[in-house]
Amino acid sequence: MVEPEANAPLARLVTVRTGGSAEWFARASSRSELAELLDWARERGHAVRVIGSGSNLLVADGGVRGLVLKLEGELTRIERDGDGLRCGGGARLPRIAARTAELGLSGIEFGVSIPGTVGGAVRMNANAYDGALGHVLDWVEIVTADGAGRRTPADLGFEYRRSNLTDAEVVARARFALTPAPPAQIRETIVSMRARRLATQPKGIRTFGSTFKNPPGERTAGQLLAAAGAGGLANGGARLSPTHANFVENMGAATTAEILVLMAAGRALVGERFGIELEPEVQLLGEIDFPW
Repeated sequence: MVEPEANAPLARLVTVRTGGSAEWFARASSRSELAELLDWARERGHAVRVIGSGSNLLVADGGVRGLVLKLEGELTRIERDGDGLRCGGGARLPRIAARTAELGLSGIEFGVSIPGTVGGAVRMNANAYDGALGHVLDWVEIVTADGAGRRTPADLGFEYRRSNLTDAEVVARARFALTPAPPAQIRETIVSMRARRLATQPKGIRTFGSTFKNPPGERTAGQLLAAAGAGGLANGGARLSPTHANFVENMGAATTAEILVLMAAGRALVGERFGIELEPEVQLLGEIDFPW
């Protein structure tokens, strides 16, 4: 079995580059290694969390107790499976979208706009530009300390930006059912989606993606934050992007604590102006909570 590393820094593994260390950290390269590590954690009473691309995470400045896992090796593979793809839980969505363009398989082009992994996307029921993961997901293979098993989308309790998966249930593989289409057409769609994302979201800056979920109604969280005057709002080394107010930017040396205070300030502005309580989309890792 892979031996977990003690006191491993995590900021380098999350896109916003804040947070402390994991009490224990390990990389799993296969389903058997993953099951062994989950069993190791259970025997010692350790909680387990997985870091994918780190694009939707805020890590506590004081670190994370328990075992933090990163999937690699066979758990990041992308393979054709008939008119679909079979992908490891650690495979990144933009890479999957690029692979479908090579193979002429349509249906997950929107993945180019989701900077996360299959496992994280399944847990969060990710969507972008009218494309939703649940619409093309055929099955997932879940590994726990007791072994592996498959589930269908109907088993996952999908709701907006959530599923019923627990921290002890890790997505090791998933199959996406796609539709044959001309590669040139798929590439054109991907290029268009990538250009739209680059035009509306901050570039070359450390961020974790969308901060708050879009509430019911016609206006998005970003539009509400901008209209409430939150765009450009700063706290310490963190600010809400002037380009897209629903994105937090680490301007150099921000801490997770500063980001949470900034989120609370932006949320309060929207509440005062529109009477809407925004719900966080970013996930927390460690012993921290949202300050409201």
